[in-house]
Amino acid sequence: MLNRSCAVATLILIAACSEAVTPPSDAPAGAAAISASGKRAPPEALAKMVAKGLKNPAFRAYLKAQLDASPYGEHKLQFETFLAANSARALREIAAENGTTKDALGAQAKAAIALEVYFPVPAHRAAWSGDENVLVATALSDDDPPIAFDPEGRQQLLDPRTPPATPVLAVVPVETDFSRPPAKVVECLDCGGGGGDVMPPPPPAPGLYMTKSHFVQDFEGWLKGSPEFEVHILGQKNGTDSLMSYQCAGEHAGGPYTFDQNDLDWSGNVLLFSKTQLDQYNAAHPNLNVRVFVVEDDDTACQIKTDPNRFQKLVLAVDSAYGRLTTGNDSSTTVAKAYKYAKALYNVWQSLAHWMRSNDELVGNAVEDDIVGSFYPGFNWFVKGESNVTNGWINLEMR
Repeated sequence: MLNRSCAVATLILIAACSEAVTPPSDAPAGAAAISASGKRAPPEALAKMVAKGLKNPAFRAYLKAQLDASPYGEHKLQFETFLAANSARALREIAAENGTTKDALGAQAKAAIALEVYFPVPAHRAAWSGDENVLVATALSDDDPPIAFDPEGRQQLLDPRTPPATPVLAVVPVETDFSRPPAKVVECLDCGGGGGDVMPPPPPAPGLYMTKSHFVQDFEGWLKGSPEFEVHILGQKNGTDSLMSYQCAGEHAGGPYTFDQNDLDWSGNVLLFSKTQLDQYNAAHPNLNVRVFVVEDDDTACQIKTDPNRFQKLVLAVDSAYGRLTTGNDSSTTVAKAYKYAKALYNVWQSLAHWMRSNDELVGNAVEDDIVGSFYPGFNWFVKGESNVTNGWINLEMR
């Protein structure tokens, strides 16, 4: 009987904290992307202006056409690009409905944090015909009550967990990588087997694979749309006690590391860490294993940005519960390939003071079921979150 394989990894990639950003002296009030306290400010003023712009029927029709034509997931639009498109039509029409100039509105949009615009609730996206029955809402984190405005500019707070019946257009921090064109569907022009030899695809690279995942919640507020789950492989950084992310697997990871989980369940084959990568890591870090960590990404793709104190508490709780048998490594033999549990030998929580605070949700650290002492049919690693709560299960295989 084959040994159990795998471990999922999510390494936390760290960005250095930056000083508070101060808007230029001539910027509109409220235009700062980051407040003096260091906390990002929600773009309420911009959301209100977009909402008031929707009093204009021609602008509503234009917005709907642009959303419908977007090739990106959930028909998202990059906010500044949308404003500037077609000779800055949206910029002009929003400014006109708000009694300001397009230059003033453009400066305010430029000073704000990077934003995207879309209908995050599929039923809202399908229902909105371009009429005036619509709200425009914004929020920074999943737990923040969305601040919404109707086309008259009237404000209301929405439930962060349950969307209203009225369609809601979100103006929220960017989660999409708009620098990469979305993948196009390749049509089969000669599927009957015409002339010429067809080269078979190359065999998959040996390494650690995830074949299934199930999470107990999506860790994403409804205003943020579909979840963006990522799996990171974390390991020792050089000769320090710090962790670094050696590989990310997710929607924007590229190549064999790409998978897109937009629901609680996923199945398929995604490479988490190649055999070559693992061998190189082991050669550089003898007896130091890798940690599989899952996040729901709310910020830059394949970069984990979170409160270092939260990460510290999560890892400490999980390590303490399972005797630090919370990492893994290649345990293959000549008879069977396996990825098995191993002991964490470095103090990850001592090295996180410089991590940038942001909104990524920490789903959890993968722990093999043999160590947890419990089993979930079809899966072999538990994903343990804060306070050692089980947030999901994954199936890992060494191939």
